Amino acid sequence: MGKKELLDKEKINAVLQILRKQAPLTVKQEKFCNDACLVRFLKAKGDSVKKAAKHLRACLSWRENIDTEHLIADEFSAELADGIAYVAGNDQEARPVMVFRVKQDYQKLHSQKLYIRLLVFTLEVAIASMSRNVEEFVLLFDASFFRSGSAFLNLLLATLKIVSEYYPGRLHKAFVIDPPSLFSCLWKGVRPFVELSTVTMVVSSLDFEESLDDTFSSYPRTTSLRFEPSSVPTKIGGSSSSRFSFTVSHFDSLKPWYLTRTDTSASSQVGHFANASPSLMGPALVSPLNARSFSFASPATRTLRGGGPKTFPSTPQPTRHPRTPRPSFLQSPAAFFRKDCQISSRTDRCRESFFPYLRYYRNPYNEMIYRSKMRPPLGGLISIVSPQLKRRHVTSQRF
Repeated sequence: MGKKELLDKEKINAVLQILRKQAPLTVKQEKFCNDACLVRFLKAKGDSVKKAAKHLRACLSWRENIDTEHLIADEFSAELADGIAYVAGNDQEARPVMVFRVKQDYQKLHSQKLYIRLLVFTLEVAIASMSRNVEEFVLLFDASFFRSGSAFLNLLLATLKIVSEYYPGRLHKAFVIDPPSLFSCLWKGVRPFVELSTVTMVVSSLDFEESLDDTFSSYPRTTSLRFEPSSVPTKIGGSSSSRFSFTVSHFDSLKPWYLTRTDTSASSQVGHFANASPSLMGPALVSPLNARSFSFASPATRTLRGGGPKTFPSTPQPTRHPRTPRPSFLQSPAAFFRKDCQISSRTDRCRESFFPYLRYYRNPYNEMIYRSKMRPPLGGLISIVSPQLKRRHVTSQRF
């Protein structure tokens, strides 16, 4: 054990002694005041034992007033159904990512205390889902539901204040997405006085509009989903396409129609369809090179009768035109000034840092997946009782 670890251990013990002298700690408070928690409070107060003990005592009293030990999901059933605040997943460093989609009308219909309890509940769920070596989380604020910049600023400041005072050393990054137009001006004036302003960034989802096309590039094209010619049995006609066409047949009186494959080679005129009338079957009009079914040919070509096998060109892919660049002041000569260059570099850094978390913002909300991350007793009675009730209901229906 090095000297630094010895000093940290001595400071941790000193903080615990001060706390125990002031008032005895309960079992849950002892569990909360572990070594990692005390180290975070010490770092937040510059390794000052007295300041860290005072701060931790205030945090313990605040948690007792909020009654964090009795927060359960049953209290926020409406919020969980709407996806107002939830844990969307974990990033590459296994940090939980939380998404807040609070609407502006929520503050009018609910009290500030209820929002604070919802915030604390979401933070506790994220902390409970952390792995052993993870101590930080990421916050994503969707501000597109707000019309007033001042209203969203009040909500953001209240959230950051709670995180900084009662969850020190926990916030890795916070992103404000699509805020109102007036918010940027208000944030510039308030930012120097906010403790977590250095890790809070403002981004716009319109800057990542081009990345929507990249999400579909991972999926294979339609032509690659077809069967290989060698994998298709020749008894059905030797079709090299996985496409099917509905053909009317009068060979079977019990089955007036059936699903068949259109042949793609000249050998279709012999074998199984040798006795078929040319009006029903027609010649092999599809080439095995393009792997197109006869049902996808043009109406003019379907009416052709007789003649040799014909080939059709593959379906043309839609041409992608380059996007029209949005007007930007960075293209003007003012970009050569130092101040504008600093602003552009700051926005570029915000975009780069937000890009890994873009998928958590765009992914749809799933209540069941979020409830699966809740460890007892945060999950509430619904997650414990409802599966047993469903099983009893099913067993009662059987007999």
